[in-house]
Amino acid sequence: MEVRIEESWKKALAAEWEKPYFAALASFVRNRYASGPVFPPAGSIFAAFDACPFEDVKVVILGQDPYHGVGQANGLCFSVADGIEFPPSLANIFKEMLDDVGAPGQTMPASGDLSYLARQGVLLLNATLTVDAHRAGSHQGQGWETFTDAVIAQLNSTRENLVFILWGSYAIRKGGFIDRNRHLVLTSPHPSPLSAYRGFFGNRHFSKANQYLSEHGIEPVKWI
Repeated sequence: MEVRIEESWKKALAAEWEKPYFAALASFVRNRYASGPVFPPAGSIFAAFDACPFEDVKVVILGQDPYHGVGQANGLCFSVADGIEFPPSLANIFKEMLDDVGAPGQTMPASGDLSYLARQGVLLLNATLTVDAHRAGSHQGQGWETFTDAVIAQLNSTRENLVFILWGSYAIRKGGFIDRNRHLVLTSPHPSPLSAYRGFFGNRHFSKANQYLSEHGIEPVKWI
C-alpha cells in the first residue's frame, strides 16, 4: 500500500503498511474524508512525521486525539495553525514552559503552531491521527492506536536516550511498555484545565528533558 509519509518513517514502519489492520484503517479514513468534514486536512495526517524524521527524534510528546474544531488541527499534537486561538491545554503548556524555561519577562508566544519544536526533533504524536468534526474520539478503535503503538515500539527498541513525555492517564498507559533503562519517561497529569492544577503545573518536564539530553551529549530543545 502506498503511504505518503517522510521517507525515513516509511522505512522504519515498513512492516505496518501491509498488515490487515492498516488496510482496514486506510479504508475507514478514506471513507470518512469522503463524507467529511474530518480533521486535520488530509495532507496533514502524517505532518508530525514529515516535520521530524525518524533519525532526528529526541523527544516524543504523546497526545490522544486531534482537535475537532474547524481550522484547529494541523497534524501535530497540541498544536494549532497560526491565527487560531489557543485551546486551553495548549495555553497551559505554554504557561508551564514559561514558568520552567522561559526568560525573565518573556511572554506567551503569538502563534500556537508547534512545528518549531518538530524541526528540533520533538515528535508531536497523537495516538489517533484523524477525527470527525466536532466529535471527539470519533476515530478511536479503528486501528490508529495499533499504528502509533508501532511507532513508539520502533523508537523504543532501535533508538537510545530519547525523552518520552506522557501527560494524563491515557498517555501514561499507552507508554507503559517503554524501556525506562534505555530512555527517560516523564509523566504527570494532563494540561487540560480539568487536571492541570493537580500536578501538570510545576512538573518542569521541559527543563528535565533538556537536562537529560545534555547529559547524553544531545542538543537541548529551545522550548519557547
